[in-house]
Amino acid sequence: MDAGVIEDLMRQQGEAMQSLFAPFLPTASTPLPNLASDPAAMQHWAMSAAKLQKMWLDFGAEQAGQVEPVMARMADPARWTGMFSEWYAALPISQTETQAKLWEDGLELWTKVLGRYGIGPGAAKAEDTPLPRKDRRFADPRWADQPWFALLHQTYLLLSEKLTAMAADVKGLPPERQHQVQFFTKMVVDALSPANFPMTNPIVIERTLETHGENLVKGAEHLLADMRKGQLTHTDPEAFELGRNIAVTPGKVVHETPLYQLIQYSPATPDVLAVPLLIFPPWINRFYILDLNPKKSFIRWAVEQGLTVFVVSWKSADASMADVVWDDYVLAQVEAIDVVRERLDVPQIHTIGYCVAGTTLAATLALLARRGEADKVRSATFFTAQVDFEKAGDLKSFIDDSQIKLLESFVTDGYLDGRYMAATFNLLRGTDLIWNYVVSNYLLGEDYPAFDLLHWNGDTTNLPAKWHKAYLEDLYRDNRLVMPDSLAIDGTPIDLRLIETPCYIQAGREDHIAPPESVWKLTRLLSGPWRFLLAGSGHIAGVVNPPDAGKYQYWRNDGAATTLAEFISGARETKGSWWPDWIEWIRESDAATVPAKGKRVPGGRGDAVIEDAPGRYVKTR
Repeated sequence: MDAGVIEDLMRQQGEAMQSLFAPFLPTASTPLPNLASDPAAMQHWAMSAAKLQKMWLDFGAEQAGQVEPVMARMADPARWTGMFSEWYAALPISQTETQAKLWEDGLELWTKVLGRYGIGPGAAKAEDTPLPRKDRRFADPRWADQPWFALLHQTYLLLSEKLTAMAADVKGLPPERQHQVQFFTKMVVDALSPANFPMTNPIVIERTLETHGENLVKGAEHLLADMRKGQLTHTDPEAFELGRNIAVTPGKVVHETPLYQLIQYSPATPDVLAVPLLIFPPWINRFYILDLNPKKSFIRWAVEQGLTVFVVSWKSADASMADVVWDDYVLAQVEAIDVVRERLDVPQIHTIGYCVAGTTLAATLALLARRGEADKVRSATFFTAQVDFEKAGDLKSFIDDSQIKLLESFVTDGYLDGRYMAATFNLLRGTDLIWNYVVSNYLLGEDYPAFDLLHWNGDTTNLPAKWHKAYLEDLYRDNRLVMPDSLAIDGTPIDLRLIETPCYIQAGREDHIAPPESVWKLTRLLSGPWRFLLAGSGHIAGVVNPPDAGKYQYWRNDGAATTLAEFISGARETKGSWWPDWIEWIRESDAATVPAKGKRVPGGRGDAVIEDAPGRYVKTR
């Protein structure tokens, strides 16, 4: 082909991209380049267009004939179209009176917004007043620099309010279905924000003009990389390495089974509390959420308080775990308790269960009580753990027979790919964990930040399919754990009312995964002493809140509250971390100490250990 033809084609592509963006130029201070008089700019635009075209063609050829990637299956148009149709039918948005009210409110809004810019019927009252509605997604001044973008995002916020109100007021649906409608409304509203589209986001348009489309090229690189791996990237994948700058608290793997490794951490004090601590983290995530870095590490902090700390590191499921069920996790907890007791030659241990592992710890305590072995556990602490799933939060929106059947279709070789679970949790906070990164990664083409928490959030674990299905059906759907003797572990029926072990129950005030009103229900089942503590923030930050950070607060109420509302009304607020309150509670139960020697120091003389912490299992994918 003649070189002039290629050059002309590139010029036309560049001019087409330029003209596409021109009507939406956000400010007069961003002049539209004249391609005819600026050959370098023309070539830059043309090259950007050519790069984009080549990347998509290469990706299409690469994916041809391959197994459908995770991201594509999650985004199946047929699935989402059906859900959208059901959602639309449930709302009164198509009713005549609703349409009339929307039209009336819309006209009023448009008059106010345009009048602010001296346009239309409200022009006589034009003044530099704030726009009617605020939202952090539109905090950048460029959203208000021109009437078009101001009108666009203000109209979106109005419609968001109306749709959210409609969903909250839907009549004639069972509570579970109504919650699904509300949740799907939030998903739709989050997705349709004008900030999420290149042609309606003034910041993206300005960046595109400034870089001659290079931001879109870089964004496409990010997008295609994510499509290949089937997961949205939140942080620089090369920034962290386990054992180097994340999960670095010194310790040794002292026991190993096909399901878990048991890590013992090295003491940091000459004497340690006689009763050791065993932490059960959730197996739907990696344990190092409790050991992100020295400043944020609950594990390191607990060691520094004089505790001998053990942590279970669960194995990410593979084909060898196809038959693993809930009984196996409960029995693994019982086994780990015995291993720690025998290793240190102690009669009792303290335990912590986080999230799903806390739910399982409750079953473990009930099993030990039924066996007459409850005295093996001196205390149990629950981090954001539910046992009664009647009000289990946003995750219940994904728990009905059709959703469970859909998840079954994703199962391969007896396990559920962890990327599906990661996508589900991201949907629970769509604006923060999906659309914010769509804009920054794909539209603006920004470099990935180095953020340890987001690195952990993206470090997915696979789940045994049989366990996962039964967990959703028996607990989330049928709420059988709170029914005495409805569930059995290894043939032994369990009843949570048998638990007399002293318990410390922590909930996050803003937790959307394990809402505090759901966590509170554990207090209604226990037969022994308990302390309930409500921490500021949510499912992660409410737990991982070290004292030195000076963040958030917590509430305690030592009265005889019978409901969460009663607890809150009489609670005393304390600024900062709740960790000191917890360690005080631990010491009150038994303050005896022993020298930090012998097997209290893992890997010492005569102590055969397997490997250094954080071990192999946390690194398996």
